[in-house]
Amino acid sequence: MNKPIPTLLLAMLACAPFAYADPPTDQPPTPPSDATTLDTVTVTGEQPGPGMWKVSKGDHVLWILPTVYPLPKNVTWESKQVDDVIAQSQEVMANVTGDPEISFFHKLTLLPSLMSAEKNPDGKTLKDVLPPAEYERWTTLKARYIGRDNGVERKRPILAAQELNKKAMEKLNLVGNNMVWDKVEATAKKDRVRIVEPKASIPVDDPGQLIRDFKTTTGDLDAKCLAITMSRFENDMHLMQERANAWAVGDMQTLKSSPLQQVRDRCADALRSNERLSSTMNAAVNKMFDAWTAEAERALDKNATTLAVIPLENLLVDTKEFKGPLARLREKGYTVEEPE
Repeated sequence: MNKPIPTLLLAMLACAPFAYADPPTDQPPTPPSDATTLDTVTVTGEQPGPGMWKVSKGDHVLWILPTVYPLPKNVTWESKQVDDVIAQSQEVMANVTGDPEISFFHKLTLLPSLMSAEKNPDGKTLKDVLPPAEYERWTTLKARYIGRDNGVERKRPILAAQELNKKAMEKLNLVGNNMVWDKVEATAKKDRVRIVEPKASIPVDDPGQLIRDFKTTTGDLDAKCLAITMSRFENDMHLMQERANAWAVGDMQTLKSSPLQQVRDRCADALRSNERLSSTMNAAVNKMFDAWTAEAERALDKNATTLAVIPLENLLVDTKEFKGPLARLREKGYTVEEPE
């Protein structure tokens, strides 16, 4: 088995329960339409490009370029403002990544329990655990995007949702946030600007207990994660297009008011049904925010100009449980200016 242990563990730890401007809704699904792809988004010439936040400490400035998910794979955008900021910067900074601390011995000993955690209990299949109407939706989307894969039928709904999302993104030529970072990174390398990639070490004291906790989160919330994932590809394609266009031309108002259903909140609800797992997730998310904010403060102290790239939904978090990067920087007294 080539699948690394941290893949599932990190999915559990970093399924960030971020506050979105557009929380999930419980509207009934409409009948699925034929598969479609997003139109090409082309932004060149005098278009403003993605809007950026400006964080200042005296005459030192951190420009923050937000990304949205997903974007069309064939999107092209040329922002003179972004290119100029990179050229003036001493550093460009990526989004933070989490690194679960698990020993090689633990990885070997956890293989059997990990394989068991991925499957429905008692040898059940998705047909057994989903309501008939939901399973009919699943079979339609599975045929369209995944094809003949009997193995996924034995997976838990939350992991079947992950597989559907991955395969549908590929079929629809959609990509995640890395596409924007790849362009920024390439420009920084061309301009010989230092690249910083923040990392947060996530302690996993008892990975076996973490997997056992994950196995307790089966049930209705698990199935709802798959249901809302299916709704994304049945109903929300035009909203993805609108968000992609809004991002490309710097229309932050449209981005913030978009009613696009957010999948991660609902899937995080399933994981949060286990109190210990929820606490572990909270600690992991805060460690990642800590790591990103520490790098941002270091950059503001050291550099006259820095460019940072981070997903929009992560940037704007400000809840009782979590303070995201902007909220933290404001609390520390930095001047924060939103894009116009």
